[in-house]
Amino acid sequence: AQLVESGGGLVQPGGFLRLSCASSGFPFSSHGMSWHRQAPGNERELVERISSAGGSTNYADSVKGRFTISRDNAKNTVYLQMNSLKPEDTAVYYCRVVRQGLGYWGQGTQVTVSS
Repeated sequence: AQLVESGGGLVQPGGFLRLSCASSGFPFSSHGMSWHRQAPGNERELVERISSAGGSTNYADSVKGRFTISRDNAKNTVYLQMNSLKPEDTAVYYCRVVRQGLGYWGQGTQVTVSS
């Protein structure tokens, strides 16, 4: 499985970004996907997860109501729409898939929220 994140960058507080995770090497439509993030000095945390059927689950209270996960099975891509960004959202964002008991990560994309 290969995962490639994109869409990160520098944004001002209150701004928005949409992250993408392009997937290949496995049957994307039959796998749940998740977004995680890791800020400097912190452990990696699970942010949102989406099932193969498209049902989403929020795991990080700090982003509830601001972040939305979605997927496009035709494009083998999972997205993370991030609105009302805050400086504390600054982190490297990763997507992940668990395939046959093994977890696969992308290389990550840096999101920096700063004025």
